[in-house]
Amino acid sequence: MDYTPIKQWLKDNLTEERYLHSLGTAECAAELAEKYGLDRNKAYLTGLIHDCAKCLKNEKLLDILHKMDGIDEDELINPKTYHAPAGVPVAKKEFNITDEEILSAIRWHTLGKINMTDFEKIIFIADKIEPKTRTEDYVQPIRDALKEENGLNKALFICYKNTIKSLVDRNLRICPATINIYNELLSAL
Repeated sequence: MDYTPIKQWLKDNLTEERYLHSLGTAECAAELAEKYGLDRNKAYLTGLIHDCAKCLKNEKLLDILHKMDGIDEDELINPKTYHAPAGVPVAKKEFNITDEEILSAIRWHTLGKINMTDFEKIIFIADKIEPKTRTEDYVQPIRDALKEENGLNKALFICYKNTIKSLVDRNLRICPATINIYNELLSAL
């Protein structure tokens, strides 16, 4: 697939750092997909466009979210996560994405959900550990967990643990789904 038009759209609509992050996520997602026997090209494309709505203004994101079905009020707790569900209609419109697996991975790459598929987990994790904009001290424990048995779930658990700690340290609200997912992953380890 020729990603040139998608990359150009991203360059035109994201900050330089967010564009680099998208490239890093795409590369990392492709590597993880290969490791776990999933479609490398589909993972690359999903990683590339996962943040396509990231640089929209909050008002625009809320407008998109209010037009969507299935948005839970808990998802509106933190404006930093609005871009994930809003990315679904943006990906459909701008890139003609109809693949439900891709759209679902975009939809859940920030908050996640109970019983994520391996593909959704890969995009979620790649977003957190891509090497172009993420720090080594944050990334390495997650990468180490991926090498273990049940690595996807262990890496995902570390991501949630880090997120919860960060939200608590900054006195920010925590989406109840985040706690539920953390508890589910803890019991599955």
